[in-house]
Amino acid sequence: MAFLLSPTSPAAKWLGLVTSIWVQAICGNNYTFSNYSDALKSLMSLSQLQLNNLSVAKDVGKAFGLLSGIASDKLSTSVILIIGSLEGLIGYGVQWLVVSQRIQPLPYWQMCMFLCLGGNSTTWMNTAVLVTCMRNFQKNRGPVSGILKGYVGLSTAIFTDLSTALFKADPSTFLLMLAIVPALVCLTAVLFLHETPPETKRVDEKQEIQFLNFFNAVSVVVAVYLLVFDVTGSHGHVLSLAFAIGLLILLASPLVVPLYSILFLSKPNSDIETQIKEPLLVQRSSPKKSEKVEDVLCESKSRPLIGEDHTMFEAMQTFDFWVLFLAFLCGVGTGLCVMNNMGQMGEALGYADISIFISLTSIWGFFGRIASGLVSEHYIWKNGTPRPVWNAASQMLMAVGYIVMAMALPGSLYIGSILVGICYGVRLAVSVPIASELFGLKYYGLLYNILILNLPLGSFLFSGLLAGYLYDAQATITSENGGGNTCIGPHCYRLVFVIMALACILGFGLDVLLAFRTKKLYKKIYEERRLSTTRAEILK
Repeated sequence: MAFLLSPTSPAAKWLGLVTSIWVQAICGNNYTFSNYSDALKSLMSLSQLQLNNLSVAKDVGKAFGLLSGIASDKLSTSVILIIGSLEGLIGYGVQWLVVSQRIQPLPYWQMCMFLCLGGNSTTWMNTAVLVTCMRNFQKNRGPVSGILKGYVGLSTAIFTDLSTALFKADPSTFLLMLAIVPALVCLTAVLFLHETPPETKRVDEKQEIQFLNFFNAVSVVVAVYLLVFDVTGSHGHVLSLAFAIGLLILLASPLVVPLYSILFLSKPNSDIETQIKEPLLVQRSSPKKSEKVEDVLCESKSRPLIGEDHTMFEAMQTFDFWVLFLAFLCGVGTGLCVMNNMGQMGEALGYADISIFISLTSIWGFFGRIASGLVSEHYIWKNGTPRPVWNAASQMLMAVGYIVMAMALPGSLYIGSILVGICYGVRLAVSVPIASELFGLKYYGLLYNILILNLPLGSFLFSGLLAGYLYDAQATITSENGGGNTCIGPHCYRLVFVIMALACILGFGLDVLLAFRTKKLYKKIYEERRLSTTRAEILK
């Protein structure tokens, strides 16, 4: 066991990646609000605007991800994971107590606080996983980001389908799963997820790509497995139990890679670089655990170039950061609006069961994440294509999805949820390595959490304000005609979809601008990778 936990063990970083996959597979609990939102709305007698603001509260929890970003340069990965697991246990545990009616509904402001706590828990988990894995797999950031973010996308479907298979989608039991399962998984990851020195041999690079291809293949099998379960309708108890067991086996199957490393690559790598936090283009010093937070946040005298390590303030002083930030807002903000309101959107269009749309968004979001990570990395290696190009493409496709849903034709919600899922996944997976390539890895934990401030901001703008007010306005008209506070019909969200389509078109323009501005950077990355490969081949 001591050998496996050693950073120099060939199996160490692969065990870390496997446990990271497990953590990410339970990190999508923030996207599952639609699975129990109706129960909260009924128990607390909420209007749609109040319910939407509850969903904003859980997303606001991500705004406090700055704390986990700062902590990532001060605390160990293990401590960060433990903090996240405890927050989730408390935040979702209290929601379970309310929905299961073990306690009376808490005052509205207190519920907002516990939803915020649950939402914040994932920022600690994500920070621990992404910062560590981006540093452990510096030469394959795109594929690793795609794999990890892909499992985040699948996590909603994993939780939803397991709950449906084992507990008939009971919202109370579902919340209990959200409280307990992530805590157990994070405690497992504490043992194995650590930063490891990079391998320098060419054979190790090729083997790393082969192992990552295996992880990609397994994740695709998991996604297809979930999709088949969703589209085949209702299932009996025995078949549902068999599905749950099969899913757990698939999630455990990535252990094949570290097991192979233990059996056949058990000799520790003697050719180790002592510098494990190397930025992308320039060799610079790494932050020490003893550095003060003020030192991490301070502004240096000479402003770094794009591609070098940036502090938080240095990055925020660049035009490229704000282009990336606003383009990210257009994509994830509108996507979150759909995820938070999927229950009411389905109800407005006459669907009794909306779990299929939640799962479709999750599963196709996975395909968007996994494919964009691989494709964007491939074209950097091939000709230095800037990663923002793929974000631009996703923005236009997402706009099409919103127009389709606004038309409210038969099956439009199926098509729209698939397109939105794919594009939301692309946006999350591609933006992770973009941030590291533009602003370096030295302060990546903090920079990443600044970037995802778009999640609570987008949730507030598009879900809390836009969708909440427009839905309640339509419901008020219905109420005046003898209805209740529920809106039924395609008109309920039509204007919301149109406005979000326009926001995505704006995001498309910003992504195209960023692609042009970073063209030289990605050309330089391509040339350095090609030179490194040529040197390695000569030295073989």
